[in-house]
Amino acid sequence: MQLEFLGAAREVTGSCCLVTVGGRRVLVDCGLVQGGRDEAERNAAPFPFTPASIDAVVLTHAHLDHSGRLPLLLKRGFRGPVYTHAATAELCAIMLEDAAGILAHEAEWTNRKRERKGLAPLEPLYDRDDALAVVERMRPLAFGEALDILPGVRVRLQDAGHILGSAIVELWLDDGRRRRKLVFSGDLGHVGAPILRDPTPVPRADLVILESTYGDRCHRAWDATWQELAEVLEEARTGNILIPSFAVGRTQELLYTFARHYRDWGLERWHVFLDSPLAVKATAAYRRHLEVYDSDARRAQRVAGDPFHFPTLRITETVEASIALNRIRSGAIIIAGSGMCTGGRIKQHLKHNVWRADCHVVIVGFQARGTLGRALVDGARFIRLWGETVRVAAQVHTIGGLSAHADQAGLLDWYRRFEGGPPVALLHGEADAMDTLAERLRQGPASRVLTPLPGERLDLAALPDNP
Repeated sequence: MQLEFLGAAREVTGSCCLVTVGGRRVLVDCGLVQGGRDEAERNAAPFPFTPASIDAVVLTHAHLDHSGRLPLLLKRGFRGPVYTHAATAELCAIMLEDAAGILAHEAEWTNRKRERKGLAPLEPLYDRDDALAVVERMRPLAFGEALDILPGVRVRLQDAGHILGSAIVELWLDDGRRRRKLVFSGDLGHVGAPILRDPTPVPRADLVILESTYGDRCHRAWDATWQELAEVLEEARTGNILIPSFAVGRTQELLYTFARHYRDWGLERWHVFLDSPLAVKATAAYRRHLEVYDSDARRAQRVAGDPFHFPTLRITETVEASIALNRIRSGAIIIAGSGMCTGGRIKQHLKHNVWRADCHVVIVGFQARGTLGRALVDGARFIRLWGETVRVAAQVHTIGGLSAHADQAGLLDWYRRFEGGPPVALLHGEADAMDTLAERLRQGPASRVLTPLPGERLDLAALPDNP
């Protein structure tokens, strides 16, 4: 009975853990590595296990750093079921197909350069058929529903409040000699965030696997965050506002909040463009899953009918419509992906606006090291876009309180709901954030705190019982 930490160990992306019990093997998440010059090489590398040997996957949520290598897993031999929330399955149908399209485009661009050098072409990591085949293997579970997925393995999902369908995973293991319960936090949501409920507390575990994205800081209070965003809108009297936004989660929170503050934030004087086909599809999925809304969002839906719509919102469906936005010099708020500025339509809008002094760039989510978004947050004076050096004259605003992740206080509070201070292993965080959270946990109720290295294995039988 063991747990292997295969991804997001001492880093933020590429979440993947392997649980082995009684000869059965279960993956919890199988995500893409995002950011860094070697991401393509790392994503294409062989798995540190035989994919055909995996009996099942439990998926916490649809973000690609948790789900994005599942099509490759299937392509290389996996044939088991994928257990996840119904809303996650719906989002994965959108996001994995979109990822396949991006991978195909990147492969085409790379192969043009390789051809000129006389090199053989490379295949995309996976294609649309691989992505859709994964979705067909998904088995939906409702929050709170316990299911025996394999002999000696029982799973239950609880609401993590991070994005639509995001789940905390409770995993009961029994090898005939001993029993252990693991709890994977997945990505925990930010308490008080719009639309979704707060993360569900879990009372008991023998081991907690906890994310640590914001383990070294606390977010601003929600009232202060909304005031900060309102002040940016008020300050930006001329020029355009660019908002790089994650298509799933952050975009819906922005639209929902803009709709609620349409009059008092003066949004009638702006044209707000949602320039992300993926975000448009994801917003439609959000509309279909009222069962995971919090009470305020359900009330807004009953009153407004569509909690994400307001009069000046415009949807740019086509590439031509997106390109046309580059002719607008003032009065536009452009919400576009990707959230870390690593791809998508936001890069075109940066090229046409970021060198203007009256442009405002509003950062509304976590920016991993090595990404273009992180360079902007860190105050880069120049950025590179398609081989061209572009001066950054725009004002860059970081609205940290809008994060969809729990901050240090939220992580500690969620952990403290466990009885008896069970051992905790920290994943999904940069080293500084992870080490800071580890120290705070050691000062509190945690009996043991681990910060595992990639590939490290933990003997679950050696864990103390936590009755």
